[in-house]
Amino acid sequence: MSHEEIAAALRQAEATGVPIAPVRDRLAGAGDAYAVQEINTKLRLAAGGRLVGRKIGLTNPAVQAQLGVDQPDYGMLFADMDLAHGAELPWSEGAQWKAEAELAFVMGRDLTAPDCTMGEAMRAVEYVVPAIEIVGSRIAAWDIRFTDTVADNASSAFFTLGPSARRLTEADLLDCAMEMTDATGVVSQGSGRACLGSPLNALVWLARVMAASGRPLGEGDVVLSGALGPMVAATPGAAFTARIAGFGETAIRFGD
Repeated sequence: MSHEEIAAALRQAEATGVPIAPVRDRLAGAGDAYAVQEINTKLRLAAGGRLVGRKIGLTNPAVQAQLGVDQPDYGMLFADMDLAHGAELPWSEGAQWKAEAELAFVMGRDLTAPDCTMGEAMRAVEYVVPAIEIVGSRIAAWDIRFTDTVADNASSAFFTLGPSARRLTEADLLDCAMEMTDATGVVSQGSGRACLGSPLNALVWLARVMAASGRPLGEGDVVLSGALGPMVAATPGAAFTARIAGFGETAIRFGD
């Protein structure tokens, strides 16, 4: 299959809710996978979609272990993926949604240098907020490896940002404890250190990669830094609240 055919199959899976078989055997490597992702990014933009940020995936060792991968990846965030704090996401037949708690950066400056430094990245961050990302693979049974998830826009689906915003100087990104709960109690735990050692390490990695790829981070972009703890499978009627020490909380629930 060509890149275009794989991209079309992933679009069809998203539109119908019917997942497809893994695509990794038809991709030579990360370059091919990102080429597929870019085809669908361009088509979504051409159809009127608005790019509002990026997600960094596979930054947490626990999540990497869950999915059998060993390096970060990135995907695109569009305006129609943004859910209000506490919103209900109607359940979709065939959905393979999972929730993970993260810190999100809201950018106040452009980051256009492929050799972006830590200092430049820190200066560019306007706010840090708690977030829940809803991931949703279009690959059947989450049978993914690195190229599968990259081609599938890093398995992105939706995200929600908490209503409290902090400056970098106002809270601890490393030792902030995260707990995500549902009706049964705590379902995921972690801290900022679980995200590539620091969420800022993840941001610098992304800024460099995006500048080199021709889609640099810009003022106003949202960057989901990566999971602070293991992802949790969503079910109809489930409700998750993520609390991150020093940053507040955010919540999402799923329809029956």
